[in-house]
Amino acid sequence: MQIIKEMSDLGPALDRWRSAGQSIALVPTMGALHAGHMALVDAARDRADRVVASIFVNPLQFGANEDLGRYPRQEDEDAVLLEAGGCDLLWLPTAVQLYPPGFSTTVSVGGVSERWDGEARPGHFAGVATVVAKLLTAIRPDIALFGEKDFQQLAVIRRMTADLGLGVGIEGVATVRDSDGLALSSRNRYLSAEERVRALALPRALEKARKAIEGGRPVAAALDDARRSLADSGFHRIDYVALVDAATLEPLDSATGEMRLIAAATIGATRLIDNMRVVWATG
Repeated sequence: MQIIKEMSDLGPALDRWRSAGQSIALVPTMGALHAGHMALVDAARDRADRVVASIFVNPLQFGANEDLGRYPRQEDEDAVLLEAGGCDLLWLPTAVQLYPPGFSTTVSVGGVSERWDGEARPGHFAGVATVVAKLLTAIRPDIALFGEKDFQQLAVIRRMTADLGLGVGIEGVATVRDSDGLALSSRNRYLSAEERVRALALPRALEKARKAIEGGRPVAAALDDARRSLADSGFHRIDYVALVDAATLEPLDSATGEMRLIAAATIGATRLIDNMRVVWATG
């Protein structure tokens, strides 16, 4: 696996593959890799001749009181995992490379970014859209892969890529969960042993709500039950628990079409997000 740190070395490495007619898949990450990230690499290998991963802890997507300073950084360990997983190139850009002095442009995506995490974390999705636009234009992959755990982020990136005509296929990969059901996340390492156990209330509440809605229970009642379960389990701030249209992320009062249950809540000092697909059988 080739490791590139300088922007000037990136283009020639990619051009050699393109000249040989090889397709390129990109897996953008912020590092602290786990099995969920490696599932993206596996999917990329299935879909393209060459796999590029990037590691960049993007300062633009962190709020003033969030965890930019303590976000886990382990580039050496991540590089070992990526090489073992069949990644061909690891790009490690710096903030100065992506946001040089005088940089003053951000990408703002309306609609799908405005509710949910857009309200809970002002400016977050502008930071996400800006860095992904920078990565896509620098690498010019044929496809880029993102986890469905960050479902709203995936919707924002799809909208941005289509609106700007970047010509990159954006593909989602199913959420990878631990054996007990908790969605894998780099932030899970913040949880104490007790919090880790209580955090299971999040996927369990969503699963119970999913089954209830699919079984015909009123949506509002199912969501109320989920919020109550989270509060009873020690989640002290619940930003949202909602049933949304899978394409627009607009809230739904009744089951119809393609849907997702989405949630974000904080236990201890750790904010967790999760989502589940809801299938409505119309008969």
